[in-house]
Amino acid sequence: MSDLSKRIETMHRRDIAVAVAFILGLWFAIIFVAIETWSLAPTPATRIMLLAGGAVVLLFNSAAIMAMLRHYREDRDFMYGLDIKFLDEAREARKGLREARNGLRHA
Repeated sequence: MSDLSKRIETMHRRDIAVAVAFILGLWFAIIFVAIETWSLAPTPATRIMLLAGGAVVLLFNSAAIMAMLRHYREDRDFMYGLDIKFLDEAREARKGLREARNGLRHA
């Protein structure tokens, strides 16, 4: 596996981990809010509406993130390769600026 492939794989795995953490955080937050506000709902019909709304939010957000991850997997070499190219160029530019600044101080 080439260095570029390893870097792409690392970035992809990190993005998957962040997306999964976000989904878990969203589920925990919605469940926490449902539990904590359960007694505030005045009628059983209101509770059902709130649960349905929370379920819709969880369903659509989870599905959207999963679709995003699927798209990332399909095009990851292109997308992450482009990111890595720009990150490397920015790193070289910063390195050049640092060297130029150090050269001016010593002159």
